[in-house]
Amino acid sequence: MFYYIYIFLSFLAWLLFLPLIFFLQFHKKYTKSIPARFWLWKNIPSLKNTTNGIWFHACSLGEVNSLKPFISKFREINNNLLITTTTEAGYNSAGNLNIERKFLPFEPLLTLLNISSSKLIVFEAELWFLLFATQKKRNSQTILLSGRITERSYPKYLKFKFLYSQIFKNIDLILAQSYEDQQRFLSLGAKNIKVIGNVKLLKSISNNNLNIQKDREIIVGASTHSGDEIAILNSFKHLNSKKLILVPRHKERFDEVWNLIKDFEKFGFKINRFSESNNFDGDIILIDKFGLLIDIYAKSDIVILGGGFTDGIGGHNPIEPASFKNKIISGKFMFNQKELIKYVSNLLIIDLKDLSSVLQNSHDLKYSEIQQDINFNEIFNLIK
Repeated sequence: MFYYIYIFLSFLAWLLFLPLIFFLQFHKKYTKSIPARFWLWKNIPSLKNTTNGIWFHACSLGEVNSLKPFISKFREINNNLLITTTTEAGYNSAGNLNIERKFLPFEPLLTLLNISSSKLIVFEAELWFLLFATQKKRNSQTILLSGRITERSYPKYLKFKFLYSQIFKNIDLILAQSYEDQQRFLSLGAKNIKVIGNVKLLKSISNNNLNIQKDREIIVGASTHSGDEIAILNSFKHLNSKKLILVPRHKERFDEVWNLIKDFEKFGFKINRFSESNNFDGDIILIDKFGLLIDIYAKSDIVILGGGFTDGIGGHNPIEPASFKNKIISGKFMFNQKELIKYVSNLLIIDLKDLSSVLQNSHDLKYSEIQQDINFNEIFNLIK
């Protein structure tokens, strides 16, 4: 009964918000995702084979990156794979996986699509009721991989305990990040929970040997947000014989960041926009293409990790640059990365106003390393 009530209410919400959704789709941030998710525009998955089809779902860029080693392993034995995401950053990152990729349709629309899989693997905290319920009705095994409920968000889960208890009825296996997460899941009615650690602690692997000359120290402004780039550029202005690579988090800011970089050409820097040159020559380079950051980390020396200098974003994954023993600098607002930070040594937390002096004394920075190993093969065998 709850299943049908939920479908009715979610369709009703869809109808009520149609005017708002219609206007939002013209915002440059949502021009691809909203038509795909809410109108199914060019977004009908072809996965229909119930015997071996595997459906992966992750929210955004960092989560998709964490799934890549599992998808690569599955691809060795199975080419009937689908990945869905909820953000454009995640969708763009999934473009390098060589499997079918789609946006996750808005919940009630899932009931209209014949997406049949033998296995549904959802990453971290994407707890959509109809995502799990429709697949259970189609006899799919449902798995929550690297499941988490943060201390900060737990009270919100408790307020909607009845809803989450219905969601967990449709999840066969939860592979939780920690024993604390396990207890929170249990309190909400979940069952069959195993603690495997945080999948994001798996070391990143560079699959492409980018042609970046190592003739000088390379600084990367990674996953940067508004305000990050100007502070990094102003700090770089006082450095000698180094290369700066800027990688904004969101594509709609590429032109804005490029205009900032062009202003610094007057200081004698050779600038380069990657989409126009397809190389890494120059002193300041804008990476306006997705899917290169891991490979850039493999060649860099210092990473200024965006998302942590301004409150409200929550920081970005420090495991990826630490996989290549970079010197890592970020800000104090990394509250979404608290669990990962515990396992990264020598991560330097500063205010942006101190960045210039820190970079001028970069020889004093220590290389970061990951302090805990996660057993990939053990986790893969659990979900296989």
